[in-house]
Amino acid sequence: MLVLFLLLLLLLLLLATTSSPASAAGGQLAAPVTNVFSRACNSTNEERFYLPNSTFAANLAAMSAALPKNASVSGFSAGAFGRAPDTAYGLALCRGDYTGDACAACIAVAFSDAANLCRYSKDVTIFHDQCHLRFYDRDFLAGAANWPESVAPNMNNVSKGNVATFDGLVTRLANAVAGKASNGSSKYATGQAGFPQDKINLYGLAQCTPDLTPAQCRGCLAGIIEQLPVSLSGRLGGRILGVRCNYRYEKDIFFTTTDDILKLAPLVTSSSSAGGGSKNTLWIVAVVVPLTLLLCGLLACFLWIRTRRRRVTNNLSGRVGIPSMSMEMEQVLKLWKIEESDSEFSLYDFDQIADATGNFSDDHKLGQGGFGAVYRGELSGGLEVAIKRLSSCSLQGLLEFKTEIQLIAKLQHTNLVRLLGCCLQAEEKMLIYEYMHNKSLNCFIFDSTRGAILSWERRFRIIDGIAQGLLYMHKHSRLRVVHRDLKASNILLDRDMNPKISDFGLARIFCSNTTEANTTRVVGTHGYIAPEYASEGIFSTKSDVFSFGVLLLEIISGKRTAGFYQHGKFFNLTGYAYRLWQEGKWHEMVDPVIGTGYPVTEVMRCVQVALLCVQDSADDRPNMSDVVAMLGSEGLTLPEPRQPAYFNVRMSSFPESTGSFGDSSYISNVVLTDGDGR
Repeated sequence: MLVLFLLLLLLLLLLATTSSPASAAGGQLAAPVTNVFSRACNSTNEERFYLPNSTFAANLAAMSAALPKNASVSGFSAGAFGRAPDTAYGLALCRGDYTGDACAACIAVAFSDAANLCRYSKDVTIFHDQCHLRFYDRDFLAGAANWPESVAPNMNNVSKGNVATFDGLVTRLANAVAGKASNGSSKYATGQAGFPQDKINLYGLAQCTPDLTPAQCRGCLAGIIEQLPVSLSGRLGGRILGVRCNYRYEKDIFFTTTDDILKLAPLVTSSSSAGGGSKNTLWIVAVVVPLTLLLCGLLACFLWIRTRRRRVTNNLSGRVGIPSMSMEMEQVLKLWKIEESDSEFSLYDFDQIADATGNFSDDHKLGQGGFGAVYRGELSGGLEVAIKRLSSCSLQGLLEFKTEIQLIAKLQHTNLVRLLGCCLQAEEKMLIYEYMHNKSLNCFIFDSTRGAILSWERRFRIIDGIAQGLLYMHKHSRLRVVHRDLKASNILLDRDMNPKISDFGLARIFCSNTTEANTTRVVGTHGYIAPEYASEGIFSTKSDVFSFGVLLLEIISGKRTAGFYQHGKFFNLTGYAYRLWQEGKWHEMVDPVIGTGYPVTEVMRCVQVALLCVQDSADDRPNMSDVVAMLGSEGLTLPEPRQPAYFNVRMSSFPESTGSFGDSSYISNVVLTDGDGR
């Protein structure tokens, strides 16, 4: 009996010992493994492991105490612990709606999970639903690399006939919240969009680590968004998580909602009915009743418009001597009504605009161009607006006016100027935009005094914003749009110096399977126009890329591309920049008002990207997706730029006579300048 009792006691002691293992940090009890979503333990060789009582283990223990505490304040913490060669580098981030003690607890559990699941590994990444952690014995904090990443789709799929439309909505929502997150101080944003085809709502969340710049955050999220159609196509939910940024969307809400949530209008597309034979009562409800209401509504609108037009025409004719509305204007009015029903834009009265601008007084005038004048106005609710009033002899005709209304009503992006409405009465044609307090980019970069306001950080934010706007137009909007007149004066700046692309009167819409088009009417502005467009009338998204490259060189140098005569024999900025690049003297073109404290690597990368954009062959130029990635990632190796367009156009190539391919008269005669004065 004594022997049996001793054996039983020994068994109990063994069970007690095995149920309480020491943690990898050494000595402490390991916390239970919780809801680890994903983990990455780099343990491929002995160098990636540490000993329990080593200096690295002590540094890691200091990190595990500091990061949760620091993250409880702002939701983010990162740092280096200890001295080389045993330094431990760590980063912890909590979801934007998961703060305070809850955030600290999540990160603490992540450290415990690392000790259990990645025992003694020096390179560990742990992803939870509400937080993630990475530590490493090498400095990964200096860059913006998002590795390692984890991709996980929802197991449920959208209905088969709606996959393409659904994927488009997923990408649209992702771009919207990514744009908001990258421009916010917390680098966190949420959004919501309806998908009526399957009668669901879609919720999205984008987040970056707050230490990233807006450009780095947007570039990081752009890399994730590019993976969505490949990795998560047709899935009703999914996530792509990385160390520096992440994106998740679901059909059910998974975050704490606030008033700051971004709400997108649902995509409305026609779809075939699912069943073959519907009941007669359903047909009556679905067809007859709405049709009856529509006819009644049209009749009421017709009577209201006829009464209103008669009153407006009498008032305008008697008071300001403006003739009655032409048939041409009625067609535009009809077009606008179609657009107005599908947007948030409004049709304004002439009286409203006249009152807002002091009857178009010179005190309210912002500028004058070939199309007419631009005025600053204040509507009755206190909203400041910019009014573009086309003169009767405007160079911008009815076609461009229609184009701008059609396009900008469908384009919604933080880096595109917002059109609030228009005014069409009698012979008046006016567009009403959101007011940009700092006017246009050319007012700053070509003025040595005002240019000093634009530090390199601000210039780079402007560069990234323009690139994001073009990427949206070329790839992510409902339409594929080529601007055709991108230039400094068409980049407006808001109160916070955020850039907005404007003037879509010359833009063209492409079908989804079309990459280029040809025209006999070459439009644009001298100095920004691509060579294949100037000589052959061929334009594409690569034409905008060329213009962006020229604009990028102007922002860096503070000098205009057109009329660039003061440096050597080069007629234009692109040739001068390329020669400096070849000679390793690119820094000589940097605007002196920026000073000498700029980040050399970042500015050099921007010069290289600009020269890649202005290469002579359109096939050699990157697309805007590549441009955004190159601007936002320090880890990419960029190709060496080839000779730019117009490189051989130099001052010595301009004889007194005209007509040769290399002279300035050729370029000036081919390119139609659209001076806007704005």
